[in-house]
Amino acid sequence: MPNSFKRTLVTAALPYANGPVHIGHLAGCYLPADIYVRYLRSIGSDVKFICGSDEHGVPITIKAKKEGITPQQVVDKYHKIMGDAFNEFGISFDIYSRTSNKTHHQTASDFFKTLYDKGGFTEQVTEQYYDEEAKQFLADRYITGTCPKCANPNAYGDQCEKCGSTLNATDLIDARSTLSGSKPVLKQTKNWFLPLDKLQPKIKAYIDLHSNWKPNVYGQCKSWIESGDGLQPRAMTRDLDWGVKVPVAGADGKVLYVWFDAPIGYISATKELLPNNWKDYWQNKESRLIHFIGKDNIVFHCIIFPAMLMEHGEFVLPDNVPANEFLNLEGEKISTSRNWAVWLHEYLQEFKGQQDVLRYMLCSNAPETKDNDFTWKDLQTKNNSELVAILGNFVNRTVVLTHKFYNGKVPAAEKFSKEDMIVLEELAKFPSKISEPLEHFKFREAISELMNLARLGNKYLADTEPWKLIKTDEERVKTIMNIALQITTNLAILSEPFLPFTSKKLFSFLNINPLTWLFAKKTNNLPTNHVIGKEELLFAKIEDEQIQLQLQKLENSKKENTPAPSIPPQKVETTFDEFSKMDIRVGTILEAERVPKTDKLLKLKIDTGIDVRTVVSGIAEWYKPEDIIGVQVSILANLAPRKIKGIESQGMILMAENTQGELSFVVPTKKDKTNNGSIVK
Repeated sequence: MPNSFKRTLVTAALPYANGPVHIGHLAGCYLPADIYVRYLRSIGSDVKFICGSDEHGVPITIKAKKEGITPQQVVDKYHKIMGDAFNEFGISFDIYSRTSNKTHHQTASDFFKTLYDKGGFTEQVTEQYYDEEAKQFLADRYITGTCPKCANPNAYGDQCEKCGSTLNATDLIDARSTLSGSKPVLKQTKNWFLPLDKLQPKIKAYIDLHSNWKPNVYGQCKSWIESGDGLQPRAMTRDLDWGVKVPVAGADGKVLYVWFDAPIGYISATKELLPNNWKDYWQNKESRLIHFIGKDNIVFHCIIFPAMLMEHGEFVLPDNVPANEFLNLEGEKISTSRNWAVWLHEYLQEFKGQQDVLRYMLCSNAPETKDNDFTWKDLQTKNNSELVAILGNFVNRTVVLTHKFYNGKVPAAEKFSKEDMIVLEELAKFPSKISEPLEHFKFREAISELMNLARLGNKYLADTEPWKLIKTDEERVKTIMNIALQITTNLAILSEPFLPFTSKKLFSFLNINPLTWLFAKKTNNLPTNHVIGKEELLFAKIEDEQIQLQLQKLENSKKENTPAPSIPPQKVETTFDEFSKMDIRVGTILEAERVPKTDKLLKLKIDTGIDVRTVVSGIAEWYKPEDIIGVQVSILANLAPRKIKGIESQGMILMAENTQGELSFVVPTKKDKTNNGSIVK
């Protein structure tokens, strides 16, 4: 930790209180945040760990409608489920608060009023979607439609989860209300906007100061600021009845936008925890603020929240935002709606006392720089081949032999061989080998070094064979077992941030109080004649039957939650005159290339018979550029041009979509090629 900071405030993203916690959440931010905080505590740093349930926003109200209960009943239910699961898993929050409480409402309201009084918002009357059947304005997540960028038919009004694009509800094609299923109408309403366009120079300067952030975080921020038209004003209020009321005149029926009020939850939770000195962590330049989040929250924590803090003027800005990528499950994206997930509370019930097995798996397989995959077979392998066979095996042999040879007393090391000195020199390096990657948020590297320490111990015992040597050289065995116990002591100390339950067991085996042992950048030694405790197995082997049960559970969930393929209903009736306005032509693809920084888009050059034009099409998932050169397609030629990722697209390729969502070209079927420019009637 940089010397200029006296204290650190660590936050983990507030989880929506509309469902339980799954392994994707844990790998994304909660486990790395906990490891980092535990490490800082272990070296004696002043650190506070803040989190809580995000209990406002449309997902809560949607869940309430679905379950036929009130939003408050929803958040009460899931706040407890999440809080209990986090606690049992060893996520060591200093406070786990909630945004529906009075302290938060007052804090968020005061924050908004401060910005309002400073002229930090612009009032805008805009047209927003309104459901005439439900008789209410539709917030972002109450609207779905076709994404204008990748053609996903189920994009939300604020984001397309398929291509990751941030959207406005009015961008959607064929928008529909999730409340009634009807087509919403546009209706005027007034809201308060944060003028990100005017704040862009300040935000850019702030981001430029943090080029040392993880590449995925820094790159996404730069892309937001520098691509297209740059940052745009964003509404900080919504037409809803669930949330923090907007504290200004003329704002009846409006609440704060959830992404305005949620990060303020970090502040209000700190107030609850430290009512007398919360400002030391938020308003003192000697304090460091670190946000642990998933990659889908980068823009809110790196651009919008810092902009809010800048405009307020009294708060420190985030010093680092070490966001992780996504964790998939058995090769597929985790989906709560399809129940394709490993839920934390269920894991804790089904794998009693094995919290550290999951912690080890998620840390050693963390999606730090790219999306990664969780499989049950990998968890079994890591447990049986590493935790049991390496770490557990070394500790068990050391403790058993100490009791067998010395009645549990630490023997004196009288004389060190060259082999001993090499091992002791290696042992002395491990505190730094583990702490240095931790300080740079490289958790996979750090936990790998922890296992290397156990490997060092195993190799040392295998090479020296004290169980044989005891018959011929008792003095030599004393030194060997003394060194093995020192390795075990260091494993107890250095494992605590990653495997707290295992660390606690190790301290118990060694009969020492963990509070008196610090994670220092030097080795820690047990005194001679200290009596250690009795051994027990650190880890239990996971059998094939347990894994098969989990795989079958996922398979059953897939069958139950995958809707049968269906043909979309017929669209509203049109007239021949309206249809005849469409000029559909046969064209030939001359060139094709991927659009940089996208997964779905191809840039095509097409000979339409009329001209040669550029078309951007979201077909990269189904077609490789090199495979479609010379292919004839049907193109809507008189579609108004529009810019997609900075490229002017002059038309649209006609595609057929099957019930699995796969696309194929609508092409002429004659053996001989149809002339380019031929009209499709």
